[in-house]
Amino acid sequence: MSAAHDTERNQRRILLAVLVLNALLFVGLGVGGLAADSSALLANAVDNGSDAAVYLISFLAVGRALIWKTRAARASGIMLLIFAVLVLLDALRRSLIGTEPVGPTMMVLAVVAAVINLVCLLLIRRQHSGDVNMKAAETFSLNDFASNGGILIAGGLVMWLDQSWPDLLVGVVVAAIAAKGGLEILRDARAASDTGVVK
Repeated sequence: MSAAHDTERNQRRILLAVLVLNALLFVGLGVGGLAADSSALLANAVDNGSDAAVYLISFLAVGRALIWKTRAARASGIMLLIFAVLVLLDALRRSLIGTEPVGPTMMVLAVVAAVINLVCLLLIRRQHSGDVNMKAAETFSLNDFASNGGILIAGGLVMWLDQSWPDLLVGVVVAAIAAKGGLEILRDARAASDTGVVK
């Protein structure tokens, strides 16, 4: 068995694990976001759902030609940019109609999600791969982990101030983090395509 085959098998195993964890977060944060009337939790849920879809695309691209890998990475970047726009629209809608987020629920779910995203990040980093799709997966997990910290802070501020603006603000910040990640992934995909080298 070749080293390349072992690397591909490890990449598939890791991508499958983070796919399942992100799908579970999508469901859990979505239900919690609806129950807590939280823009930030819903934004994080949609982010994890789009991550799971991208992990599936990346899983299918492992071991394929460079063109597959760069197309999968481009799809990942575009999905993150679309997600960012949708979250911004939801935050605008919520700011116009009003919302009453539940701070304690936000905080508990943010901690649970942060632990799961940290596990995903450690799994991906353990691979030590320069592959464009593994870099995209690392960007997703790092963005999610940072977003969880923001939601934890927003939940505390919602409780302390008894106002919804911290939740809306973090929803917008999560969208900005996703947009930045999407642009970075597109840049990495272009660089891999231009050089014709995928690690």
